[in-house]
Amino acid sequence: MTLSQKQQGHIIMLVVMTVFGLNIPINKYLYSTGLLTPIAMTMLRMGFAAIAFWIVSLFTKKEKVDRRDLLILCIGGISGMLINQSLFAYGLGQTSSVDASIITTSGPLFAMILAAVLLKEPITFKKAGGVLLGGLGAIFLVYTSNQVVTAGQGSALAGDIAVLSAQLFYAFYLVITRPLSTKYSPITMMKWMFLFAALINLPVSYDAVFAAPLFHQPDVIPYLMLSFTLLGATFFTYMMIPLAQRRIRPTTISMYNNMQPLIASGVAIYMGMDRFTFEKLLAAILIFGGVYLVTASKSRADVERESKTEQS
Repeated sequence: MTLSQKQQGHIIMLVVMTVFGLNIPINKYLYSTGLLTPIAMTMLRMGFAAIAFWIVSLFTKKEKVDRRDLLILCIGGISGMLINQSLFAYGLGQTSSVDASIITTSGPLFAMILAAVLLKEPITFKKAGGVLLGGLGAIFLVYTSNQVVTAGQGSALAGDIAVLSAQLFYAFYLVITRPLSTKYSPITMMKWMFLFAALINLPVSYDAVFAAPLFHQPDVIPYLMLSFTLLGATFFTYMMIPLAQRRIRPTTISMYNNMQPLIASGVAIYMGMDRFTFEKLLAAILIFGGVYLVTASKSRADVERESKTEQS
């Protein structure tokens, strides 16, 4: 059975969000134990990805990037990689995982508004309803799964604002780079974006990397956790996102942020740390229902196609 372009895009984002969902508790552990600071983690992710994508590009077809497109890739790298990751890492270190999961549901709203302004994508009742429904499902899941907040898990306003801002910059990155996703390969896009992000971040972050306690202790487990973040949640996921951008719209991609708490809950159930409840089923239905409504809503191309049909 051959999958359609949209189906391929959804499968890609399901895999990407699964990796992102698993990465949140891993990063939270590294920050809470003091093994790595958010600044050091951001530099490691930017530097590793830049080196990895440039090495891979040596074995793939060379693509010449237009100067104007290089500027967009630079802005995309700064907003979607450097600023987004820095703000999210800082926010996760300051606020609770619960609050961070809830705030990530703002991503689809930002993506919908920015896509309407920059790409002239229509905001339909179906799309807006899908964003609202998916957000409610994610928030409902987080709150019903975390009715008791333990000591040390309280939120900090600065952390909440940082996570919220990270979603805004991530949505901006998705919107401005979408036109380039059909023009260049993921390797070409990522090698330039991560290079720009790493070079800008290097002067202010290299000291934090060398001073990180992680690299002055013998335990293997933290190194494995860091490897998952670098290889899985950075190199692999950011290589996959442009492939999804070719197939589905920025708002739809951003909707998958709502699945992160659902994935975390599924992992907890599998490991025996949580149990399946009616509330989790209801939240899953709301989240997937939201994704469906956004996917089924009319795009700019659909509206233009209908307009041409009516005129003819």
